[in-house]
Amino acid sequence: MSIKYSCRHCGNKIGQIEHKEIEEEKLGLNELSNEERYEMINYQNNGDVEVKTICEHCEETLNQNPSYHELDTFIQ
Repeated sequence: MSIKYSCRHCGNKIGQIEHKEIEEEKLGLNELSNEERYEMINYQNNGDVEVKTICEHCEETLNQNPSYHELDTFIQ
């Protein structure tokens, strides 16, 4: 089982955790609302988990351009 983190804006791979078994509580995923879980977590048939988050570059871009939060996508 692996947990793969990627940026929800640009799609870049942020990191990956390889582990036979890991509790979502240790990753903090249990703190997400149902809506956040639906938007951010994708469970694969092979047991892998894909988590959509924000990379440092996109976070910096959003901080510098707050109006981008209103857009569905700001990557061109």
